[in-house]
Amino acid sequence: MTLRTNVRERIARTATDLFAHAEYPLVDSLTYGPDPGLFGPGSSTWEVIGDVSAMVGGIRALLIQTAHPEVVAGVAQHSEYRADPLGRLSRTSAYVTATAYGAMPEVQASIDTVFGAHAPVTGVSHRGRPYSANHGGHASWVHNVLADSFLIAYQTFAPSALDLERSDAFVTEQAVLGSRLRADDLPLGQVELAQWVSTHEALGVSPGMTDTLAFLTNPPLPAAARTGYRILLNGASATIPPRIRRILGVEPPRGSLRLAKNLLAVMRWSMGSSPSWWLALERTHSDAPAGVRFRRPPPATGAAERFTANESAGS
Repeated sequence: MTLRTNVRERIARTATDLFAHAEYPLVDSLTYGPDPGLFGPGSSTWEVIGDVSAMVGGIRALLIQTAHPEVVAGVAQHSEYRADPLGRLSRTSAYVTATAYGAMPEVQASIDTVFGAHAPVTGVSHRGRPYSANHGGHASWVHNVLADSFLIAYQTFAPSALDLERSDAFVTEQAVLGSRLRADDLPLGQVELAQWVSTHEALGVSPGMTDTLAFLTNPPLPAAARTGYRILLNGASATIPPRIRRILGVEPPRGSLRLAKNLLAVMRWSMGSSPSWWLALERTHSDAPAGVRFRRPPPATGAAERFTANESAGS
């Protein structure tokens, strides 16, 4: 193994190990071919979620979601994120992977899991308002913030941004997923979505926000991942709308965007695009878009053998 390959493997392993604490959701995906799932080849969703900038999008979403007192009360009072942070992170990653790249049975299984986990998440926030994780308004906040964050992260940190038609298509595609999660307020364009998030009326400081932010800014990560996480966290914070940053009380250091972009460039070189994107393309017998490279097969049945056969063709 050359030094270049060894460095590439070490970087990739450090990042992927953080998400390896839950079962891979697409282990049998190749048996569902050529099912395109919710989005399919050529979709903006496959492109956006397939880039390493989605890691920043996930961090950004977690930060912004805490600004809703009722939503974060549900997290603070019901979640096991403190006892099992990497498990929670891995399960969230599995949900994003399954709904983005899964065949329809895999998509539906992931959505059913979400509904089952959310069913007991009910209570009252510190300001006396009831909450329910499956409430349409609260589901809208969680879903829309996640969609907005993935898109903003891609537009900020990917090698080239989507044009307006492709970015609007991403939002419209994500609204299809949101409707299946019973979200009841789903913008259909990039500008409308960003405005919906940044001007949301229900936001405010809360005890749950303070506690969750303290955890998110200093999670118990392996030593090898801490510096990289801090860079991505600061990069994510720098993309948050000013009003929400003030509510959260976060102020990223100068140069945060540049550092995050540089780190993501190294991670993109090391990891390539999402292995689950490759799996979805393989399942649907579709070619990879020009310039997209996949460096690792996913842990799905039969994927390693088929990946080796396709790797020389740029898959």
